[in-house]
Amino acid sequence: MTKEAASQTSHLKDIPSMKFLPKAALAAALFAGTMVGSYSAAITPVVAETKSAASGSASYYGKRFHGRRTANGESFNMNSMTAAHKTLPFGTKVRVTNRRNGKSVVVRINDRGPYHGGRIIDLSRAAASKIGMIHSGTAKVSLDIL
Repeated sequence: MTKEAASQTSHLKDIPSMKFLPKAALAAALFAGTMVGSYSAAITPVVAETKSAASGSASYYGKRFHGRRTANGESFNMNSMTAAHKTLPFGTKVRVTNRRNGKSVVVRINDRGPYHGGRIIDLSRAAASKIGMIHSGTAKVSLDIL
């Protein structure tokens, strides 16, 4: 490493290691691209990729569980955009689409379940309301992992 390169990176040893979220990492990369000075840098746009996860029946849970602890330790809020899934990692964002009416909502997995046979996801009451399944209680849905 040249003396000039060493002096340009010596300040990095003082920065504590940290986890970057994907959006923060993208923002940092874009910002760094503007800071290269006389060097040219090509910036390739990042496109969010979705992965089709499953199709099946969804249900929702609300008042009876409001305020109770979820499997990831947070307090369940029936008015937030969250859901329970048996295997997806906590924090995973999932687009849930009601196959009957085409309405969709993005939820964050924060709990385990559903524990009722044949269902693939349990939505919070707010998320269920967004896709129009409050009256029926269940709906045929498709899941896309974001």
